[in-house]
Amino acid sequence: MSYGAQFPQYLSKPYQVLWFEPDDIALIIAAAMIFGVRINGWIGWAMVIATPILYGRLKRNYPRGFIKHLGYFLGFIPFRGYPSYFQTKFLE
Repeated sequence: MSYGAQFPQYLSKPYQVLWFEPDDIALIIAAAMIFGVRINGWIGWAMVIATPILYGRLKRNYPRGFIKHLGYFLGFIPFRGYPSYFQTKFLE
């Protein structure tokens, strides 16, 4: 008899749907909304399939946190409590 929710075997293991992790699923949904709806036709839906595949390759080939640091370097994602990327002097 089961009481409540079941816990995963490893607590640090992320949830998965098929072989997709949560960030992959979010990317698929975003790609479907952007490419599938805006670019009507087979090219848009091909981009929905190609985007998570390319993202997965990028995620496997670089260390953890690479994409967030790339966004910081390009100026899209701010890090709280840190100076800007172009700041040369930092006094605590």
